[in-house]
Amino acid sequence: MYKSMVILLIIGLVMVGVDANAQCAMCRTTIESTISNGRSNIATGLNTGILYLLSAPYLAVAAVAFLWFRQSKKVQQERISRWQLRQKVSQLLGK
Repeated sequence: MYKSMVILLIIGLVMVGVDANAQCAMCRTTIESTISNGRSNIATGLNTGILYLLSAPYLAVAAVAFLWFRQSKKVQQERISRWQLRQKVSQLLGK
């Protein structure tokens, strides 16, 4: 189940293509001109957008880590319960 989820996630990320046109010089001049005019709403919006884009990879890594942790915890609980069952059977058989 875990491997199929990872494969589906990778396929989904590969299929999503985003065209990005970097215009840093234009953004910078726009922000500088609006701040010098006393308006900072464009700069605030741009900073918010940057933080939003910055948080996406961290959220994806956190989601994968959470799913991995939950799956490994289930496997560990199954191992413990099987071990306890074996211990009880050996006690009943007198081994």
